[in-house]
Amino acid sequence: MLKGEHYCITKENIGAHELIGLNAKVCESADCNKGRAEGRIVDETKNLLIFETKNGKKKIPKKECAFEFELGNEKAVVKGEAIIEKPENRIKVFRRKKHAVQ
Repeated sequence: MLKGEHYCITKENIGAHELIGLNAKVCESADCNKGRAEGRIVDETKNLLIFETKNGKKKIPKKECAFEFELGNEKAVVKGEAIIEKPENRIKVFRRKKHAVQ
């Protein structure tokens, strides 16, 4: 869990939060070259996460990968397919899916 003054990111709600600034790594990938990406997320589009790595920036397609995010002393694994959405629209989609499950 990652806490701030006005937010709390957990494994359950990570899809509804800003991913930029989080440390992450690719834990599963269809492309073995992308499977080694690790660093801080510096940008996000609908289909890509952009990592700042030791070797510069890497663009990683969400659809092909699963990501492990560091949330303080916890880790959350998220399949990229679950977060394919424009960052500004992901909260709406997350709430609709959660509401539909209840």
